[in-house]
Amino acid sequence: MTASPSPGPRLTRRTLVRTAGAAALATPAVAGCVTNSGGGPAAPAPTGARDAGNPLGVPDSTPLEVVIFKGGYGDQYAIDAGTVYKERHPGATIDHKGIQKVGEALQPRFVADTPPDVVDNTGAGRLDLATLVAAGKLTDLAELLDTPTLDDPARTVRDTLLPGVTGDGTFDGKVYALNFTYTVWGLWYSKPLFERHGWTWPATWDAMLALCGQIKAAGLAPWTYQGKYPEYINDPLLSMAAKAGGPDLLKAVDNLEPGAWKRPELVDAATALHELAARGYLLSGSEALSHTEAQAAWSQSKAAIIPCGSWLEAEQKGVTPDGLDMVMGAVPALGTGDRVPAAGLQAASSESFVVPSRAKNPRGGLEYLRILFSQRSARRFAELNSTLPTVAGATDGLTVSSGLASVREAVAAAGPHTFTFRFRTWYAPLAKAVDDATGELVTGRVTPAQWSDRIQRAADTLARDTTVTKYTR
Repeated sequence: MTASPSPGPRLTRRTLVRTAGAAALATPAVAGCVTNSGGGPAAPAPTGARDAGNPLGVPDSTPLEVVIFKGGYGDQYAIDAGTVYKERHPGATIDHKGIQKVGEALQPRFVADTPPDVVDNTGAGRLDLATLVAAGKLTDLAELLDTPTLDDPARTVRDTLLPGVTGDGTFDGKVYALNFTYTVWGLWYSKPLFERHGWTWPATWDAMLALCGQIKAAGLAPWTYQGKYPEYINDPLLSMAAKAGGPDLLKAVDNLEPGAWKRPELVDAATALHELAARGYLLSGSEALSHTEAQAAWSQSKAAIIPCGSWLEAEQKGVTPDGLDMVMGAVPALGTGDRVPAAGLQAASSESFVVPSRAKNPRGGLEYLRILFSQRSARRFAELNSTLPTVAGATDGLTVSSGLASVREAVAAAGPHTFTFRFRTWYAPLAKAVDDATGELVTGRVTPAQWSDRIQRAADTLARDTTVTKYTR
């Protein structure tokens, strides 16, 4: 929702994971002008002969330029995909660039209509997808999605993707971005710690509060959170509300419907988080902690539970104590009458790949993505990064870490009952307003009713703003 365990200064998965569900709080996406000053029509793209081995008509000898965000996942997986491309199209040369400041490097090239052929548009300061789409700068990926996979000619690329992946990159009914990692949001705990105390993971919020009482009695803080970035503590709140309200609530929020943020499911979820703080179940001082500080406190067993996306294990690689054996639990249901089962998950894809519409070799760009989204490439990525790819079945049979195993099991248990909000991708200012209000909520500076009122005003202001392009689901 994204860098993690690389040495030196780190961007975090917080800043990246909502590229198609990710809004950077500290460093917003580059949203400046990406239109040119009036260039003519694009030159015809080079093509090759189409056949069963080359269904996209890739020209064999045309160079391919690939730009990858080189964050916590590195770029070896992308280099490996390029090697396969070269094997399939030996006449081509590949210019691979692994960089961090994608927006800064590529915005001038989009303006000049000289973009690369494939871009991993991820990272703090990434280019704004909605702006690129509105400016006609991206290729509709329908052709790729309907092309046979590299693994099985009887299945299309679309057939192999986990639930919601195409929707995450959809604007006005067309898919312009295809996301490579699958992020699940939940609550993390140490399996051995829970086993030692005989604690079991709660299915409802009432059971969670009872568990927190037991944890506090054992001398631990029940929860901590990444206080400087309240988006983290927002995720369980939104997950509980979505489970209670179902698809209708998601649509109301994302479509900026009047009164959406005053719906009882959202107020009840806000009340639940407010009560967690009021009962003293948050580690003292969490409000001032960065993501790394909060995660360090949790990994040192100063607190038993922490909210985070499924990137946590990769981000903590190298600093997690031996024997912690972190696992992720689903956010509990608000009650027994929820419209989504308790095993349901907030999930979205991230690590967003696009093919620019003015690329010199768009056929090659589509083929590169067909290779990247194959079982071979996705499996290799999972092995390197302990992270779930968006290609279904890519980790089947792999011996994986405790964290990734728990995420895989949670996704299997959720089945079709995954959900995600889209307002973060579509409307970054509203996302920040929600996060700021939730930060105030869990510190007791606003009540649940005030939280609801504050966000509703921000949503209403946005809905009235005719300068902002609106999207619907």
